[in-house]
Amino acid sequence: MDAGTDAALTSLGDPTRARILSLMRASPDGRVLVGRLATELGLRQPTVSHHMKTLLADGIVSREPVGRQVWYSVAPDAADRVDALLGRPREAASVDLDRIAADLQARFGERVDADQIREVVADSHARLSATDAPLLASRTFSFAASRLDALTAASARPSDTTPSVLFVCVQNAGRSQLAAGILRHLAGGAVSVRTAGSAPTTDVRSTIVTALDEIGVSIGDEFPKPLTDEAVRAADVVITMGCGDACPIYPGTRYLDWELEDPVGKPLAAVRGIRDDIDRRVRELLTELRSAEKVNTS
Repeated sequence: MDAGTDAALTSLGDPTRARILSLMRASPDGRVLVGRLATELGLRQPTVSHHMKTLLADGIVSREPVGRQVWYSVAPDAADRVDALLGRPREAASVDLDRIAADLQARFGERVDADQIREVVADSHARLSATDAPLLASRTFSFAASRLDALTAASARPSDTTPSVLFVCVQNAGRSQLAAGILRHLAGGAVSVRTAGSAPTTDVRSTIVTALDEIGVSIGDEFPKPLTDEAVRAADVVITMGCGDACPIYPGTRYLDWELEDPVGKPLAAVRGIRDDIDRRVRELLTELRSAEKVNTS
């Protein structure tokens, strides 16, 4: 625990200081005067001033003289910490679906109908909302863009010679992310790689990120995504990992099932073993794709 957190906990450990901070956060403009606080708290002004001095020293509040008055507010750097310790819910972020659709229209408008883009955006937002995903707006954009890209890729088959691989596991937070990260790393853009989950969670597990980083592989901006029809249709190879028959079957698509240990809840040492098993399988897959002359290695 850092010094700032210690200070906040110490300050909030006193019920009077916690009440002072609560009144600050409830104030319309987020600032208060000591005299008004004393009235609301039913305390003498010197007592409130003493508590305020402690909060100032701990870096929890800031002081702003205006004429003869001195206003106090929660320090910007301490706002999130104070809200968390007070149990104050964060303000919900808004998601501008119209703007997201318009931006995607600029990218895909020549290949996808505007109404379909709006439908994909709305559906992507609904699916991610169901998983309580953080960063909902940016992830909605990324997920919708990935789906639209898959949609256009599926319509381009078989003329497109770039092979496409889809990795699917249950939560899209472990095995599929390991496999996708390694294949992207090894193929260098010569293979289109996507991932999905039959029941996705909110974030890629930290042990997965660490296990990949140890071998020089970055997870980038990847996050768990629901399995969609577009992703399956766009794939030349669909590789499932413990998600049963969640994937629809389409002619011309190769389906493989890799029996792998689930890394959920496993220590990093165990995840490394799963990573190395996946690494071996991915290298074999890439060799097969290259031998089929679907990857340009020049």
